Amino acid sequence: MVDFIADYYKSIESFPVLSQVEPGYLGKLLPDSAPDHPESLQQVLEDVQAKIFPGVTHWQSPNYFAYYPSNSSIAGFMGEMLSAGLNIVGFSWITSPAATELEMIVLDWLAKLLNLPDDFLSTGPGGGVIQGTASEAVLVVLLAAREKFLARIGKSSLNKLVVYSSDQTHSALQKACQIGGIYPENCRDISAGLVPFLLCATVGTTSSTAVDPLPALAKVAKRNGMWFHIDAAYAGSACICPEYRPYIDGVEEADSFNMNAHKWFLTNFDCSALWIKDRKVLIQALSTNPEFLKNKASQANMVLDYRDWQIPLGRRFRSLKLWMVLRLYGVQNLQQYIRNHIELARQFEDLVSQDPRFELRMPKSLTNLYTLSPPRIFSLVCFRLLSPDNDGDKGNKLNRDLLDTVNSTGKIFISHTVLSGTYILRFAVGAPLTEERHVNEAWKVLQDEASKLLATIQNN
Repeated sequence: MVDFIADYYKSIESFPVLSQVEPGYLGKLLPDSAPDHPESLQQVLEDVQAKIFPGVTHWQSPNYFAYYPSNSSIAGFMGEMLSAGLNIVGFSWITSPAATELEMIVLDWLAKLLNLPDDFLSTGPGGGVIQGTASEAVLVVLLAAREKFLARIGKSSLNKLVVYSSDQTHSALQKACQIGGIYPENCRDISAGLVPFLLCATVGTTSSTAVDPLPALAKVAKRNGMWFHIDAAYAGSACICPEYRPYIDGVEEADSFNMNAHKWFLTNFDCSALWIKDRKVLIQALSTNPEFLKNKASQANMVLDYRDWQIPLGRRFRSLKLWMVLRLYGVQNLQQYIRNHIELARQFEDLVSQDPRFELRMPKSLTNLYTLSPPRIFSLVCFRLLSPDNDGDKGNKLNRDLLDTVNSTGKIFISHTVLSGTYILRFAVGAPLTEERHVNEAWKVLQDEASKLLATIQNN
C-alpha cells in the first residue's frame, strides 16, 4: 500500500485535476453486492487504479488551485498511520491518557506559535481541542454561547437569540444556527441592530480572504455582552509568521478562536484546532455523565475529558499527526512553506496585472482597512476576464464559461465566487507540490482558453 501511494504521487500530474466523470459512473463499473469470498489486495488496487481514480479530484496535485488547499505531508501520513494502527477511541482521559495529554500539549504549542492569549492555554481557564472541521468548531461554540445566554434570560427565550456576522462569513455558521435552533431570520448582519448573543468574525473569508476588523468588533461584542468567535480556518496558518500575526490582533478579546491545520499546515485532514477562553462554559453545554463513563480521574476533576468538548462521544488520536508535523518540519520550515505559497500567489498576481484583458478584484474592505498592504494578503488571487463591451451580465457569463473550459481541460482546477453581483475567478495557491512552473503553466492555460472565448465572441 505504501508503494502504491508513492507511485500515485509520482504520477499525480498525469491525472486530470478535476474528475471528468458523469454522475452515477461508478455504479456501472462495480457489482451490486459484496463478494462472497475474499479477493486479493492486488485485485482491489487494480480496481482503485481503473475505476476509483477516474472519479477522484486530485486535491494534492500541484495544479490544484480551487477552493482552499487541503494539505498532506509525509509527517501527516505517518501520524495517520500510527493513529490507525493504535486505533484508540479517546473520548475520556482514562481511555488513553496519552491521547488527551498530547492533544493538550500540541495545541498549547500551536497557541504559542500564534501568540494567543494565556487564557487559551491548557494551563489557564480555557484550552484547545481538535475538532473535525471548522463547521464543527463553530457549532460547539454556538451551543456554548447559547447555553450561557439562556441561563441568564431563561430557556423559553431561544427564539429571541440573534447571531451577528458579515455577509462573507462561512455558510457553516448558518448550518450551526439551524442545528442549534436559531431561526434563519435571526442570523443577521452586524448592522441589523437586533438583540445579540454571538458575533462571528472572520480572518480570511472563503470568497476572497477578506479580514474583519477584529479590534473594532471586539468592542462591539464586549459592549453588548456577546460571545466573540474568530474563524481563521484558512488564514490562521499564516499567522505563525510574525509579519502576518497582526491580522489576528484583537484575539485577546475573543471567547474562541479556530484554525484548520488540515488546510495550509501540512497536516492531513481532518484536524481543526479550536481554542476556548473558558472551558467550563463549553463543558457545561456539552457534558453528559452516564454511569458507564464514570471513573475516578474524571469524577475527581483531575483530568480533561474531550468527549465534553465536542458533539460525538468517540474521537480519533488526531494529535499524533499534528505533533509529527510540528516536530519533523519545525517552526522555521513551516513559516517558509507559508511564505513560499504567498510569493507564488504574488507572482500569479503580477502575471494577471500584465494582461490588459484581465483585472484583479478584491473586496473594498481590504484596501480600506489595510491601506499599506496590497489587495492580496495571503495566497489567494481573485481576478476576472473583462467583457469586451463592459456588459456586467455578459461579463459574468464570460467568466463562467472560462471557468468551465479551463477546468474541462483537466490541466488545472480553479473555483469561483460572486462579490457584489460580480462573478469572480479564484486562484488559491497552497498545494504542497506546487512550484513556480505550475503557476506559470496555469496562467498559460487561462490565457489560451480566454483567447479562444474572446475570438468566438468577436466572430459572432
